Amino acid sequence: MFDVELLSILLPALVAGLLVLSTHVLLGQQVLKRGIIFIDLAIAQVAALGAIVSHIDHRVEALPFAHVWMPALFALAGAGVIAWMAKHLVGELEAFIGCFYVLSAVAAMLLLANDPHGAELLKQLMSGQILWVSWSQLALPAVVSAGILGVIIAKPRILDGAGFYFLFALVITLSVELVGVYLVFSTLILPALALNKYQGKTKLVWAYGVGIVGYIAGLLLSARYDLPSGAAIVATLALSALLFRMLLKLRSPTSAQQPAK
Repeated sequence: MFDVELLSILLPALVAGLLVLSTHVLLGQQVLKRGIIFIDLAIAQVAALGAIVSHIDHRVEALPFAHVWMPALFALAGAGVIAWMAKHLVGELEAFIGCFYVLSAVAAMLLLANDPHGAELLKQLMSGQILWVSWSQLALPAVVSAGILGVIIAKPRILDGAGFYFLFALVITLSVELVGVYLVFSTLILPALALNKYQGKTKLVWAYGVGIVGYIAGLLLSARYDLPSGAAIVATLALSALLFRMLLKLRSPTSAQQPAK
């Protein structure tokens, strides 16, 4: 059994995961629909770049909440660039987004090349430290996530327009701070991919199920075997997505039932 101290670590980490899932499952389905798979990696990397700029410039770092608004500014700027690409580079959009991601990643590495703590910061931004999330860190993400979900429920068509990029940038900024770039990408894509071929009315419920199972299993695995939490959750999310996709395929009608030509 887990002791009280371990439970006090796992509970805020699980709530952080649920907050990330609350918005990412919806946005991930939109990402697959638009066919812009790399957008989450690109904007997450740009947000991380903003955090790095804040870290290396002590004048900015000393400003109140710089660790929040600086990545947000970078993410919003990145979202604006991708929104422009979506209008003017339709046939090559995914390739340009991929290039945008790589350039942002290289810029981060160059900025941290001479920083004695650069490797540690870069690892934290990529893999995250979800197990060390505190309750106080969850207040702002909870408010913003509730607000974004409220906007989507009130005006669902906002996801079909340019407003999608604005909401996406805000969500990604807070998520990178909580769970890291790799887990942001996995949370967006894996639940959506698991249900991509499913057309039932409970599609969204199943997608949230994929994410919840993945996060719980990953946190327990990380705590039990002292594994990196972000990597463990990515692995269990992938396994959860695969199992759910196989299960739903077994539930669907087989091709053998189709009429002969």
